[in-house]
Amino acid sequence: MTEQPDPTSRPIVPGQAPLSGSAPVPARAARTEMLARARTALARVVPQSQYQLARIGPAGQMGLAALVAAAVIAVSVLIPARNAIHTLSADIAQAQHQPHTAGTLHGIPGFVAALPTRSQIPAVLGVVVEQASKAGVTLDNGHYEFSPAKAGGVARYELEFPVKASYPNIRDFINRTLTAVPAAGLDKLHVERKAVGDTVV
Repeated sequence: MTEQPDPTSRPIVPGQAPLSGSAPVPARAARTEMLARARTALARVVPQSQYQLARIGPAGQMGLAALVAAAVIAVSVLIPARNAIHTLSADIAQAQHQPHTAGTLHGIPGFVAALPTRSQIPAVLGVVVEQASKAGVTLDNGHYEFSPAKAGGVARYELEFPVKASYPNIRDFINRTLTAVPAAGLDKLHVERKAVGDTVV
């Protein structure tokens, strides 16, 4: 009688990996050992942390909470504000040091002729106030200084506006004014924040 081969069986070939999809035993053992070490370390750290918190007392816990809150505020408020100020300062420096090209030099007479005259300054101020209103910035007060033209130069008006608003609104006001008044330029900007968490500068 001839024995029929079992269709579900497969001959074992030396060196051939088993068909099972499970990971090799050494890999599973290493993973299990790593998990066990992590659980052991966590089981030691949590009670130790609880003991240290109880040891410093309520006053120490309040101080630690204040320290954590200060760190969170520093990361969420101060760093973005500092980056924004650095960006604006870089923009100002780049605008002040634009290279003069030959085309610009040839267009100087036309540029000078396009500058507003002294009698047009009230209208220019009206445009500046309008741009501030559109940007959500209130100009409560301000002052200007007139510098007469020197030899070979042009007259100069310096306008100064102390404002109190959020940084994005101030940036919008500056951009709108420089666009609406091509003859205007930003000479300097001083930003001051009274408290750490203030969104108004």
